[in-house]
Amino acid sequence: MSSRRDRAIAKRRIGVNLTPMIDVVFQLLIYFLLATNFALGEQVFRLDLPDRGGSQQTVDPFEVVEEPLRILVESSSSDENGLRIRIDGPYPQPESLEQLERFLTENRAEAGIGYFLEDHPVDIVPNESTHWGHVVDVFNATVRAGYLKVRFSEPEPMTP
Repeated sequence: MSSRRDRAIAKRRIGVNLTPMIDVVFQLLIYFLLATNFALGEQVFRLDLPDRGGSQQTVDPFEVVEEPLRILVESSSSDENGLRIRIDGPYPQPESLEQLERFLTENRAEAGIGYFLEDHPVDIVPNESTHWGHVVDVFNATVRAGYLKVRFSEPEPMTP
């Protein structure tokens, strides 16, 4: 009888069930396909070539000169809060600090969306008669929007 039992044990084979492992591999594959971002960030390269005349100055063709975003601040008595904000350029003009912060936040370049990187220079330009508190409020809204290079410029007269 023991030989019959030994033959029965020898006939049984230990098998590995691969179905759960294959299921996990397919689930991981689907997860990584859905979670991967294949969009490339858009980059701007300077395409003008340096003058090859008598100038010995070397110009890096890939250097992009960043014009600072200028935010003009004026204190006025005609508005309900006494603050008037204007952004230089073809951008929508904010009516309040909340709209300014929303504009700056929505236009940060993250994953190729928006106009400005977080280290894009931002100049806050007050009018000669602007209250210091209004300038600080605009500065705080810009920093809350996530910009790192915020500076104050010399006061200048604002045009209507």
